[in-house]
Amino acid sequence: MARSKEEARARRRETPDSLAIFGGAPLFPEPLHIGRPNVGDREALVAHLDDILESRWLTNAGPKVREFERQFADWSGVEHCVATCNATVALEIAIRALGMEGEVIVPSATFVATAHALQWQQIRPVFCDIDPATQNIDPSAAQRLISPHTTGIIGVHLWGRACDVEALEALASENDLKLMFDAAHAVGCTYRGKRIGGFGDAEVVSFHATKVMNTFEGGAILTNNGELAEKVRLMRNFGFAGMDNVIHVGTNGKMSEMSAAMGLVSLDCFDDFVAANRNNYENYERRLRNLPGIKLLRYDETEENNYQYVVLDYTQGEGGISRDQLIDILWKENVRARRYFYPGAHRMEPYRTLYPEAGRNLPETERLLDRVICLPTGTAVDSADVDAICDVIECTINHSNEIARRLRAS
Repeated sequence: MARSKEEARARRRETPDSLAIFGGAPLFPEPLHIGRPNVGDREALVAHLDDILESRWLTNAGPKVREFERQFADWSGVEHCVATCNATVALEIAIRALGMEGEVIVPSATFVATAHALQWQQIRPVFCDIDPATQNIDPSAAQRLISPHTTGIIGVHLWGRACDVEALEALASENDLKLMFDAAHAVGCTYRGKRIGGFGDAEVVSFHATKVMNTFEGGAILTNNGELAEKVRLMRNFGFAGMDNVIHVGTNGKMSEMSAAMGLVSLDCFDDFVAANRNNYENYERRLRNLPGIKLLRYDETEENNYQYVVLDYTQGEGGISRDQLIDILWKENVRARRYFYPGAHRMEPYRTLYPEAGRNLPETERLLDRVICLPTGTAVDSADVDAICDVIECTINHSNEIARRLRAS
């Protein structure tokens, strides 16, 4: 018999026999995902959609896209925002517009699209290790990877926590390299009080449905370089400059009017989204702070953060539950915890075949990605959900050895 969400929440997880992995009913009647989309003001969205349908201007740099680009550029503190159909295409366009070729240094601790955007254009991604303290690309490690074939560096603001921007900018300047940032996680975050978006030659943000603010599907290139902005605008629309005048190689990377409408609503509701994320984060921190083997990723409270990710660094106790077993236990409860960005881009195809020795230079990356667990958050998750998830984790940790023995026996 189906149970309501409230009934599911009332089922406490205090002993191993109460866990779904040993036959009990799942804690949640439906899967609770990490990034269920934040929707925002539905009435405002419908009003925008009515405008679009009335105008019959659905794409091709319509008024909603132009307004979204203007508002997002102002909000981000940059001169130019070029909206695109998704962040992967934005990466590809920015890489090509900057003239990157040969080899580009990039972390492996990232979503594989960062590397794919290079390999797709026959540019070799040279995987760089991370600084274990920041979990971002290590500038000193990047310096050791520079070769005569290196043309650029792509930093990733992992979890929304900024890279060491000054060190990377100095490294790029000293070696005449292009520098861009994959800021897919970092919308609304700051570095030394300045909103991320204007660092390096360009930054790329993601408005995918799972991100803190979304445009259904979308991305953007941010830059303070007017010449670069003009070039990427051409490139996202087949190189057209006017009705029938193609002056540059290009692709179809345009954002639709519908997506821009969702972006305008998401931008207006951004503070509400962050407040929900922060509340969830603080509840997770309160419940998990004293559990052995669990370390919650910290955000710098002197900066603005979007708290989009709740990241656990999990260390297995002797004879206890492994990271992957803990995730399996959560999945049985319909909690879709994930092991981001396992196993690392360098251990995915085609990179593990093309560069089989890459892992030798990535000890901190492999150590991190073998321990990370990401937990659900966002406006679809509330305090009762967080408490229920933490009940499962606490029960599993407190009875780790017993549960591990039972799992081995089964």
